[in-house]
Amino acid sequence: MNETSNRSGGIPTRGIRFSKLILLASLVALVVEFVACSGSGSRVQASTITVGVTKVVRKSLGRQITLSSELVPFQEIDVYAKESGYVKKLLVDYGTRVKAGQVMAILEIPELEAQLQEDQAEIRNAINQVSRAQHELYRYQAQYKALHLRYTRLNEVSESQPGIVAQQEVDDAQGKDVAASSQVDAGQAAFEASQSQLSVTKAKLVHDQSLFDYSRITAPFSGIVTERYANLGTLVQAGTGSSTQAIPIVRLSQDDLFRLVIPVPESYVRYIRVGDHVDVRVPSLNRTFPGKVARFSVDVKEETRTMHTEVDVSNNDRVLMPGLYADADLTLEHKEDIPSVPLQAVNHEGDKTTVFVVNANSEIEDRPVSLGIQTASDAEVVAGLSEGELVVVSDRSALKPGEKVHPQVVPIMQYHESNQE
Repeated sequence: MNETSNRSGGIPTRGIRFSKLILLASLVALVVEFVACSGSGSRVQASTITVGVTKVVRKSLGRQITLSSELVPFQEIDVYAKESGYVKKLLVDYGTRVKAGQVMAILEIPELEAQLQEDQAEIRNAINQVSRAQHELYRYQAQYKALHLRYTRLNEVSESQPGIVAQQEVDDAQGKDVAASSQVDAGQAAFEASQSQLSVTKAKLVHDQSLFDYSRITAPFSGIVTERYANLGTLVQAGTGSSTQAIPIVRLSQDDLFRLVIPVPESYVRYIRVGDHVDVRVPSLNRTFPGKVARFSVDVKEETRTMHTEVDVSNNDRVLMPGLYADADLTLEHKEDIPSVPLQAVNHEGDKTTVFVVNANSEIEDRPVSLGIQTASDAEVVAGLSEGELVVVSDRSALKPGEKVHPQVVPIMQYHESNQE
């Protein structure tokens, strides 16, 4: 009865169930299609690789080389005595600072003291000889004047009034006049000889006095005493000969200016110029001092293939000391405001140098470039790139020219060049 009423009065129960199944299947199909579409979109999105890039920027680049050596005084000498003698006074010791011309020691030289006394006596004697010769010359000149006047008068009378004066008398006066003239010449020569002898004696005194002045040992330049070899009463030999017995009195070092002698390798010689600034770092003092290239040998040593180069370092505050170890940072090249890229963006294949550039279409482009100055982290771009272009700095091994990428600007770690030789 129920079955009959279902057939006559509405939709059968089995038909309702079938309709529900069709609706459920449609929903499932829609879900599957949606999921498939979503997965396909993810795969498309995942196929675009994200690469790290940076921009071509302008900056200042420079190359440096660090060379190490020891600081030495600009001048350092052992001070010897010019003449042998005993140390009478020693006015300096270890660490004494002296100025140029300051007396450091006084020697006692008895032989020279006696020689000076003898020279002074000889000068007094020579002065007396000059005085005596001068008086003799005056006497000869007076005699000649009288005899010459007598002869002149007799000769005039004999010529004007012949026979009044005997010719023998005239001849005798003439002979005395000539003899007196010769005495004047001899007296003049004796006077000049005595003057010359006085000059010689005075010169000898000056010579001996100069030697005696060397008994005062003075500082040839301003500096500090770093060694003392003699004591009071020490007999020091003259340092002018080759005698092995000669010992210095002190060692003097100039301490307001130092030299840093560095061997510049052959490959960097062309960059060295007199006057170049040099940063001198002294690790033991934890300080950096300004210096400059003062001189170099202008030749490369065959044994080491290096050039002798000297850097002058001022020490006005007297902090530096001889023998301290120092590092010299020499600037080889330097350019201001030039386009540059990080070295990690550069590819080298044989003689070819390229970089990967992300162009306006977000595609990889393998761009040939020419480079200039190269530091530890950057390189100058001479040709091939423009300021603001994006270059790839991430791993480039899987990238290919023309490939679509997603560029992402990343920070670049900077390195400081420190070439130790």
